[in-house]
Amino acid sequence: MTQTIEYSRERADRFIRESKHLLRPDYRLNYHLMAEFGWMNDPNGFVQHNGKYHLFYQHYPYQSAWGPMHWGHAVSKDLIKWEYLPVALAPDTDFDSGGCFSGSAVSKDGKLFLMYTGHVVTGPDKDSDYKQSQGIAVSEDGVNFKKHPLNPVIGYDQIPDWASQKDFRDPKVFERDGRYYVVLGSNDGAGNGLVLVYRSDDLMSWTFVGELARSDGRFGDNWECPDLFELGGKDVFMLSPQRMPAQGEQYRNLHSTMTVIGAFDGKTGGFDMESHAQVDHGFDFYAPQSTLDEKGRRIVIGWMDMWETDMPTQNGHHWAGAMSLPREAVLVGERILYRPVKEIENYRLNAFSETDIQLNGVRELPVGGDCYELEVVFEAGQAEQFGLKLRVGNGEETVLSYRPDDQLLRFNRDRSGIGPGGERRALTRLADGKLGLRIFVDKSSVEVFVGDGEIVMTGRIYPDAASTGIHLFANGSCRLVSLRKWDIK
Repeated sequence: MTQTIEYSRERADRFIRESKHLLRPDYRLNYHLMAEFGWMNDPNGFVQHNGKYHLFYQHYPYQSAWGPMHWGHAVSKDLIKWEYLPVALAPDTDFDSGGCFSGSAVSKDGKLFLMYTGHVVTGPDKDSDYKQSQGIAVSEDGVNFKKHPLNPVIGYDQIPDWASQKDFRDPKVFERDGRYYVVLGSNDGAGNGLVLVYRSDDLMSWTFVGELARSDGRFGDNWECPDLFELGGKDVFMLSPQRMPAQGEQYRNLHSTMTVIGAFDGKTGGFDMESHAQVDHGFDFYAPQSTLDEKGRRIVIGWMDMWETDMPTQNGHHWAGAMSLPREAVLVGERILYRPVKEIENYRLNAFSETDIQLNGVRELPVGGDCYELEVVFEAGQAEQFGLKLRVGNGEETVLSYRPDDQLLRFNRDRSGIGPGGERRALTRLADGKLGLRIFVDKSSVEVFVGDGEIVMTGRIYPDAASTGIHLFANGSCRLVSLRKWDIK
């Protein structure tokens, strides 16, 4: 006989409070947000409200594995240092009994509104027997949330016939011309992801507008976590396509992230596409969500892990999952650049620098560590290959290398520790013969920003605690123009 667990926010908070002493610190990150205990995936409800950044997240507090989804909740004044708040949502009503799936937040009339997917399991196979609809929860104080008594506010009968009647999730709300719109991820049941658009005047009563966009077979069979926002005078549609076929060196993960630049039509719900691009070229970045802050910045943050890959902290560490470093998105020409938020610079300590050094072979830096920022500029010269080795020691290394002949930047983690290996490659053109990298290492993560943010590569690594060396290397002669390192505390 199967016992049904009754979930509640109070039960989740009590369990976390009583279990935190079990956490193992080995790979806990220093300046990235993780769950306080248990499992974390998609960022949800990313918003600035009453002067603070709120970030919610898909959360299963009871195990370091996916389970009936709750919404974890953290706040920050600067996007770097986060404070945990009580669990915001738990699957405790009929319409969300299988989980409070991903969604978004709106600050309105001094209140904080959450819109999220209510997931209901309808049969014995929880992976295929389910239905989804959209609900609202409201908070007066930004901490305690009450679900609307009329949930769902977008019900099963509001799904068009030609869209999936099951996959109908991840509402991202935005305001345009004095009205609210929401984009929702779905598919056509025939192997093509799509996004639906609804409109409202009050966040409670919603009308179907149309289909934003649909895959033509090249862009995945189901679209998750859509986002739609203005950037530099253009509209940007951001999405996470599942099972998207690789395109050369791009989209090499099972599930990917991409942006589409163009124009949104609020009357029809359609999107006129001009160009599209991959968001992150590494291993571990999914389900990004954006917000516009009071400084006018469009900030993007993603889940810094990937479905269906090994996560070593699930084995006895009592936690899994983390958020990426928040990134400012800037449109330059026809390209979106992603730059680390400036606030991270306030956490720099113990500056170290080197300039104008000829490289041919391996050079070990006199400094190392496991939580730091590196800014490095190479001049390619005659080298066949050059780059850096991070978290070096005990036969371990994480290698960032560049070959001028094929113009590919490589991120290799085959010897990075106990986690999954592999290599990701990104086409990277030198600027006046130079390659500039800005690298953030944080215990079990590496994020690489190329140039001014033209390319980002993110990956999780799990090396031994003693593997803290940093090596520069070149096959052939090249020049280290400059290197600066800071510990991040």
